[in-house]
Amino acid sequence: MWIPLQRFIQVIVASLLLGAATLATAQTTPTARIDGRGLDGKPFDLVTQRGKVVMVVFWSTACAVCRDTLPELRANYAGWRGKPFELVLVATDPLRQDVVDYEKLLERIVPTTSRFPSLWRAEPGHRDGFGAVGQLPATFVLDREGRVVERFNGRIPTEAWDRVAELLP
Repeated sequence: MWIPLQRFIQVIVASLLLGAATLATAQTTPTARIDGRGLDGKPFDLVTQRGKVVMVVFWSTACAVCRDTLPELRANYAGWRGKPFELVLVATDPLRQDVVDYEKLLERIVPTTSRFPSLWRAEPGHRDGFGAVGQLPATFVLDREGRVVERFNGRIPTEAWDRVAELLP
């Protein structure tokens, strides 16, 4: 009787561990979903970007590293023009006006071809499945099926850009 009982315990323990691992994965892997309005007032739904590699960056105008990263994001965005790639910024500022003021400044100095969808996370009607993003900037890379394949907090490592390029056809 000891062998069957031991096997029963092993199966229970394995099931519990598998369930805990599945729960941990579900809690740490965000659902790639954003639905709302851009700062330009146009509706935005991340589902419409399927077929493209998408980089979603949560940032704040009060974050120096975030602001410092934006030129690098624009340079890569421009370099991948014509490829199935989209960059989406989601501002986490407490005040919408801070983001709007920053956008107005960008309109004066950044060409239209170097701009990308920009949303405010606290906008009424904004929904996303990314949960708490942690340290800013928080960057999520989605493959062409909309799955999160990379996540970075803080500066994007140089080698990450190569991995993003590998996802492009």
